Amino acid sequence: MIEMLDIGLDNVVAYRLEGKITEAQMTSVMALLREKIQQGKKINIYQEVVSLGGVEMDAMVEKFKFFLDVGISHFDKIAVVSSKKWIQKLIQLEDKLFKGINMKGFSTDEKDEALAFLKQ
Repeated sequence: MIEMLDIGLDNVVAYRLEGKITEAQMTSVMALLREKIQQGKKINIYQEVVSLGGVEMDAMVEKFKFFLDVGISHFDKIAVVSSKKWIQKLIQLEDKLFKGINMKGFSTDEKDEALAFLKQ
């Protein structure tokens, strides 16, 4: 499930991941990202990962098609909040791979720090 969040920052797309991610949910997030891109803004992402119960293959295909279509140049920062250590390590790796985007992982106790990171 993807639950959209309102964190009060206009240039941030914020959502919580919990359980299984469906194609329809992924499509709705990608549509919101496209809308922000069309507004000509650099986008920041705030993502809370509670749990991952799997991702439908079609959801992953939708995500890959999106990034092939729009690229990564529209993204500035990504903050991922999770109690899962392996997710924080994955974010460190992705930060090295995707040099154009500043990515940082935060523990669930560090939500305020994640928001401050996005505001900088």
